[in-house]
Amino acid sequence: MATAYGPDTRDPQRQGSGPGDHLATKHVLPAALRAPIEARTWREFGYLMLSLPISIVLFVFAITMTSVGAGLLITFLGIPVLAAGLTMCRGFGALERARARGLLKLDVADPAPVRGRTGGPMSWMGAVLKSGVSWRHLLYALLHFPWAVFAFGVSLTLWSWGWAALTYPLWHWVFPTYTGVDGVQLYGDATHQVYLDSSVELALTSAFGLVFVLVTPWIMRGLTSVDRLMVAGLLGPSRLATRVTELESDRGVVVDTAAADLRRIERDLHDGAQARLVALAMDLGLAKEKLTADPEAAAKMVDEAHGEVKVALQELRDLARGIHPAVLTDRGLDAALSAIASRCTVPVTVEVDLSTRPAQAIEGIAYFTVSELLQNVSKHAHATRASVDVWRSADRLMLQVSDNGRGGADLTSGSGLAGLTERLDAVDGILVVESPVGGPTKVTAELPWRG
Repeated sequence: MATAYGPDTRDPQRQGSGPGDHLATKHVLPAALRAPIEARTWREFGYLMLSLPISIVLFVFAITMTSVGAGLLITFLGIPVLAAGLTMCRGFGALERARARGLLKLDVADPAPVRGRTGGPMSWMGAVLKSGVSWRHLLYALLHFPWAVFAFGVSLTLWSWGWAALTYPLWHWVFPTYTGVDGVQLYGDATHQVYLDSSVELALTSAFGLVFVLVTPWIMRGLTSVDRLMVAGLLGPSRLATRVTELESDRGVVVDTAAADLRRIERDLHDGAQARLVALAMDLGLAKEKLTADPEAAAKMVDEAHGEVKVALQELRDLARGIHPAVLTDRGLDAALSAIASRCTVPVTVEVDLSTRPAQAIEGIAYFTVSELLQNVSKHAHATRASVDVWRSADRLMLQVSDNGRGGADLTSGSGLAGLTERLDAVDGILVVESPVGGPTKVTAELPWRG
């Protein structure tokens, strides 16, 4: 159902938009041509070159400590040897995470440290041996070695052959000058030899090298993608630990938000309706005293008190709407958002395409998100029209607020958008702002769908 308060500005391509959309950086050269000279390519090449010597050290250490520890398990010495080996593997894992962070720009969180229950050495060794993170670090040391050998050989061969062939016209003179042959020997037997020495052959060799130079960066990106998966999957915290950390952070945001809302409600009651009701009680008391002595003055004061009652009721109504509007509970998002749009300072088109209603908590967050965004449109956008779209995509509730204002909205500027982002994060939501200077502005929010 669509409710229009102005011209229809709904984006006809909204189904293709979403939080993953962003403005791409403009480059003079296409990606295929600039890849060989990009800093990312050289960082990845350096990562693959370092992987082989580092993986050799890790592999030898892991095999040695595991073998010695397993062999000594028949005695008590095997337990501390294994614990020490696993601890060293965790140390090597920290170095690998730092290497991936510096060269691959892959930021993997450090896993939680191992702590024994009692703090003693036996408790610590038991915690290390029971830690799944420790054994995943050992598995990384064992699996990364064969992969590093393969990736090292492929990347070094392709990289060196490509650049050598591409620059062959520049250095082919070395052969006739210092080796007594005409160039690189392509074929030779007892009676016949073929050298790459003519102009055509030099050009073909250089073209062949150019193809290798252009293709090799993408092959290396595929190779480092496997490294990224191994580092993130084996050297980082477990999914359960990561989820617990996220939930703890989200719980803190929810608690802070609830406390801020309570303080706001208390302030609004104290400074608004409560103060007005106190003044109203005093006016009625004075009117009661003057009722017999000066009925006309008393009637005038009662009339003024009646007006104050109406104002106080309106303030209480607005305060209740700010907590949870009755129209949202009774009629859902369509009617509630239409009510918000009618109070906006610019014409707003509202379209809600939902066959069923989400959970009340998600519905309330969606309502207040749109309310906050429309307030920003009224106060800061200098727009002449705006639109609100709400729809469901799979298991997500999508909100999109657009306006034709001056743009320039930024999540990092400390504005209300940053607080709104934190509120959405608390329920696994996402907020994406597309607001180039000069406009237009499009804010897309995702919330989990809970029926």
